[in-house]
Amino acid sequence: MPQDRKRLPWLVVLLPLLAAVAVPLLLRSGSHIPTVVVYCAHDSVFADGILRKFEQQTGIHVDVRYDEEANKSLGLTQMLLSEKQAPRCDVFWNNQTLGTIRLKNAGVLQPVPQKLLQRIPPEFRDPAGYWCGFAARLRVWIVNTRKMQCSPQAIADALDRPDLSDAAIAVPLYGTTLTQYAEMCREQGLEALQAWHHSLHARGIREVRGNGAVRDLVAAGVCSFGLTDTDDFHAALAAGSPVDMLPFRLQDGSTVCIPNTVAMIRNCPHPETATKLIEFLLSASVEQQLAESPARQIPLGPIEPSRLPPQVQRLLPWSADATNPAAAALSDQQVLNWLSNSR
Repeated sequence: MPQDRKRLPWLVVLLPLLAAVAVPLLLRSGSHIPTVVVYCAHDSVFADGILRKFEQQTGIHVDVRYDEEANKSLGLTQMLLSEKQAPRCDVFWNNQTLGTIRLKNAGVLQPVPQKLLQRIPPEFRDPAGYWCGFAARLRVWIVNTRKMQCSPQAIADALDRPDLSDAAIAVPLYGTTLTQYAEMCREQGLEALQAWHHSLHARGIREVRGNGAVRDLVAAGVCSFGLTDTDDFHAALAAGSPVDMLPFRLQDGSTVCIPNTVAMIRNCPHPETATKLIEFLLSASVEQQLAESPARQIPLGPIEPSRLPPQVQRLLPWSADATNPAAAALSDQQVLNWLSNSR
């Protein structure tokens, strides 16, 4: 008995040391927990709940990287290009289309089975299955209703004024403003786009960091109106700001629709779990969840309109007039070259 008592202090010291060595070894031996690595340009406040729901339903661990910069989709696109020879990412959840198409053209993506994409209309997905759109935004005019009327004629009259210092637009080098510029270039040609751009800037339009800054200036009444996206408009509306919106329309009357896109990375580490996540993101339940989120994103696949929030129902006729979002990619590089050289 005395000898046992003498050994006890040694056991007290030794057992924690053994556990410290053994537990990591055991965890490493059981590290076959299925995993999918996601690079996500959609706002984490909206995306994270969806990805955690996928984890709960499937048991697949989601390792997600967000980038919160104003040019976040561009940053993640560049990262995927740099990792092309040794990819670490499985699935790219982008918040727009142009960067995803750039990755496809650079050989960074691989097609997924067509059966995963069938719920989404053909105009919102790559015909060969390299990417697929879902849950879209629209480019819109945001108007402070205490400063001016929200009507097509009021906006047209405001755009004709010699002084545009009470209007705002985001830097067009990236994001959805670049998509709008690419659409305008595709429809009207580069010279017409340049003339429009220079006219706005010559009359003092405020060019700001991003769509959120446009929203804030208009919501605060510093600017009367500006160009932003539907998710930013709904954030201002939810905050009680005196704002309304109208769709930005091209000359042919079409609207500019910017879906989220999802794609699988070529030679990704976990193709099986990547396939399951892509199928999940393109489901009706995820589009419903994004429609009900504060971002009020527009489902692209079939969902009964009566199930959608009234704010999203309002957007459906405008989204029905949308151009094919992939069409902007035809002018994307031309616009980028011009804007980059003119800075």
